Amino acid sequence: MARKVLCVVGTRPNLVKVAAVLRAFAAQAAAGTGRLTPVLVDTGQHYDEALSGRFYADLHLPPPDYRLGVGSGSHAATTAAVIRGLEPVLLAERPDLVLVFGDVNSTVAAALTAAKTGVRLAHVEAGLRCFDRRVPEEVNRVVTDALAELLFVTEAAAVDNLRREGREATDIHLVGNVMIDSLLWALPQAGSSRVLERLGLAGDRDLAILTVHRAGNVDAPAPLAAILGAAAELAGELPVILPVHPRTRARIREWGLSGFVCEPGAPPRSRVLVSEPLGYLDFVHLLARARLVLTDSGGVQDETTVLGTPCLVLRDHSERPVTLTTGTSVLVGRDRQRILAGAHAALRRAGVGERPPPPLWDGRAGERIARVLAEHL
Repeated sequence: MARKVLCVVGTRPNLVKVAAVLRAFAAQAAAGTGRLTPVLVDTGQHYDEALSGRFYADLHLPPPDYRLGVGSGSHAATTAAVIRGLEPVLLAERPDLVLVFGDVNSTVAAALTAAKTGVRLAHVEAGLRCFDRRVPEEVNRVVTDALAELLFVTEAAAVDNLRREGREATDIHLVGNVMIDSLLWALPQAGSSRVLERLGLAGDRDLAILTVHRAGNVDAPAPLAAILGAAAELAGELPVILPVHPRTRARIREWGLSGFVCEPGAPPRSRVLVSEPLGYLDFVHLLARARLVLTDSGGVQDETTVLGTPCLVLRDHSERPVTLTTGTSVLVGRDRQRILAGAHAALRRAGVGERPPPPLWDGRAGERIARVLAEHL
């Protein structure tokens, strides 16, 4: 008898993660080793339809079965909108299990809705902790894990966190990292990207990437100015590309920080080259080419760990300790001089890419999740 798994996604990183799981479900069905029927719900928390469409195409994802279209808003408003939109879907579909990913507002909203309607819940990327409840994503992680029946974990530290919080060992499954499944799947295709040509950087052998989106970095002028100032100074040595979130672009203009950036086609020296948000294959191509990445994204930390690219984390803490110990990431916070010192140290280092990836970051995490779900259901 087939079992229905309702997969809830809300942001572009969620699409990267669910793609690995859906590929594993399909492979399992083709091999006759499991009968899991996915129902894909996209809440629309990342609401740029053109860009989301590119991610669906790049990742070979089927169209979602449901689009909730909740759009952007405060943390509370987005969470409430997802709960209101998702409850009738759960009542209509009556799934055997709800599967959620990561730590975004759609994740915790789906977890709460599943709990309130009596549906089993499983969480991919469970147990990650930065131990700072002022970070909205940390609240989402803790609440989701408390409600989940199955906890799929990327690294050993997350297992320890969950055990300290009282979870039984039988609830926890160390499966690896589905972000890496999609990264390894995408790398051969990403090689044909023409993103550098579109940005006017086809002749540049060295480049850096900056991504910044967290509220603590973009919702106040001082941290954003420090980050952009450091990146602009670094741009005097090699091009720095910022695929800019619309909210971040608005903040740059509002706070008079446009002097740190330039648009494609303008002289880029000593200014950060901003681009529209990129599709998945274009971004993977840049990550694979980059000599340095500056980011406040946990998923990018994971990806640079496997690619061997030096990564400066624009935060004071990270919920992904394996990227700091085994990987290539270094915490530099939001201090301009600390960012520059970290960048110059990283650019001087050689042989970073020779480090082995963390255990089970081998491109088969989705398979392990599908196997556990088939056995459990």
